Amino acid sequence: MAVSVPEHGAGVPPHNEEAEVAVLGTILLTEQALDQIFVDLKISAEDFYRPRHQLIFRSMLRLKEKAEPEAVDAITVCDDLKREGKLEEAGGSAYVHALPTMVPAAGAVRDYARIVRDHAILRRLLGAAREIQDRVVTDGTDPRSLVEQAEQAIFRAGHDHDSSQLRTIEDVLHEELDKLERLSKEGQSLTGTPSGYRDLDEITGGFQPGNLIVLAARPAMGKSALATCFAENAAVDHGKGVALFSLEMSEGELAQRFIASRAKINGESLRKGRVRADRWPKVLQATEKLAGSPLFIDDSSDLGVLELRAKARRLHQRHPLGLLIVDYLQLMRAEDPRDGRVEQVGKMSRGLKILARELHIPVIAISQLSRAVESRPDKRPLMSDLRESGNIEQDADMVMFVYRDEYYNPDTTEKPGVAEVLIGKHRNGPVGTVELTFLERYPKFASIAREAGFGGQAAGGAA
Repeated sequence: MAVSVPEHGAGVPPHNEEAEVAVLGTILLTEQALDQIFVDLKISAEDFYRPRHQLIFRSMLRLKEKAEPEAVDAITVCDDLKREGKLEEAGGSAYVHALPTMVPAAGAVRDYARIVRDHAILRRLLGAAREIQDRVVTDGTDPRSLVEQAEQAIFRAGHDHDSSQLRTIEDVLHEELDKLERLSKEGQSLTGTPSGYRDLDEITGGFQPGNLIVLAARPAMGKSALATCFAENAAVDHGKGVALFSLEMSEGELAQRFIASRAKINGESLRKGRVRADRWPKVLQATEKLAGSPLFIDDSSDLGVLELRAKARRLHQRHPLGLLIVDYLQLMRAEDPRDGRVEQVGKMSRGLKILARELHIPVIAISQLSRAVESRPDKRPLMSDLRESGNIEQDADMVMFVYRDEYYNPDTTEKPGVAEVLIGKHRNGPVGTVELTFLERYPKFASIAREAGFGGQAAGGAA
């Protein structure tokens, strides 16, 4: 059967039907091509312009993901579409069988798939442009907000999967099964960005993409130090892109803290330039290691959530991120000074949650706790201590508190040098407490069991 491939003209959304046909035809010739374009290039059914091609591609995925996978060829695809009552809608049996005959070169399937994906991006860009135009016409009173929304729409359009679109449960399940299968084969228990602390990662599975993690404590508990340890561990030890937005410390202060932590050098001695000559090689080695890591610092002290999201979006386009940290939430600039403080902080936490979902990365927001903690005999933080801070508790997927008994009870504590990380909320997992060694002179946190020998240096330290 000869199948005509119509041209698209003016007014028709960008697409390349020849490339779509070539992709589907190649898969029918060699089903290994399906893994190449679905797993490697992340082509989805929605990337195809023609509805019949979407139906055929979904049928191929169904066959591949069955408990006992079937061969993917013209016969099995037609049979599957017939069972689904979609065969005629997909062009009929003759059309499906004709697809392999229209493949110019089966070895070029990745090139064909890229063409399909690129045209899908162009269609999404057109949709984003229309969305921006509509918003300017109907709600053009706040240019800054419109610019942020425009950047967000264009960012989504440029990515393979637009998180805002409706997707069938079938497509979502295919992706999740593929991810779970890879984890099972690789024997991994971490599904997110590692914290660098074994006991914490055992509970969390790593910091999960799309999650907002709130790290809260009273002053002097070490919450900023713990956050910088998370950043260092993820970027240096695991090669994850990390963006650290510090509204409290300058980039120079952060650099010194990273060097002291990495080199295991007394932080105060480093700041004052009192480092012994025999310790300088460690400083230089630490500096070189840090310099080669994908760690990015922004020390803007006057930063609102819209500006932060725009900066993060641009950075993520150039250097994919695995973690973003904000230190700290209450220092961010309110977008609308007319709002009450609780409402302002609530908008900030909600904006960070949206950013985590949009970029599909974990976002850690450091938060101060109210003085109410100090009035209790047991000063370990509780979830109720967050309830005065807007919608932080509701927006957060995970809430972690830092508590050091030694700070409040230096003479009677039974846990000198120990910090408790209390997980008070964990939307997709258990809560609990993880104990870490706090090395105040660096400052640095360490896993107690794994780095007990290193923890012994906390009292004396090295200059």
